[in-house]
Amino acid sequence: MNRVHHLIRPRPALSWKTDSHDTTEREHDVIARIRKSMQEKDQGFTLIELLVVMIIIGILAAIAIPVFLNQRKKANDTAATSDVSTLGKEIATYYVDAKDPIAAGAFGVGSTDSKWSIGTGTTAIADMGVKSGPVSGATLSYTGTGGATIANAAVNWCVTLTYTGGTRTTVFYSAAKGLNKESC
Repeated sequence: MNRVHHLIRPRPALSWKTDSHDTTEREHDVIARIRKSMQEKDQGFTLIELLVVMIIIGILAAIAIPVFLNQRKKANDTAATSDVSTLGKEIATYYVDAKDPIAAGAFGVGSTDSKWSIGTGTTAIADMGVKSGPVSGATLSYTGTGGATIANAAVNWCVTLTYTGGTRTTVFYSAAKGLNKESC
């Protein structure tokens, strides 16, 4: 019985100050433990998180690299098309008022200014635009059976341009067909 009396015995009352102070300290301790556990837990990335990021980067690279390479080829195709169009339009402009045909042959490229030119003397055309990087050369040729007359040359000329790094290696511009990816 003595034991039971000991269990039921009332405890001494605590003052409000002491109880409030103890509660505040306990709250601070709990908050401090939570902060400490959060800091210890979040000190870096897990291996799984790093692997997921690496896989995503790999997938993006697998998609982006071929697209980038294809864009470079398209840019080289466009540069060559632009050059052959410029040369073809210059030849067409020459033949509007020409009295003598330009001799067939390769276009020249200036050593200091990299500008296209063709012909000599009174049939020379200079300063025909700047050569693009992937372009390796251009030639002027004549088709048809009219010989080396101005009448034949004015309607049967063809500019053939060769280049590297694109989806093709040659592009053509002719009096008869204009810009053309097939032969003249």
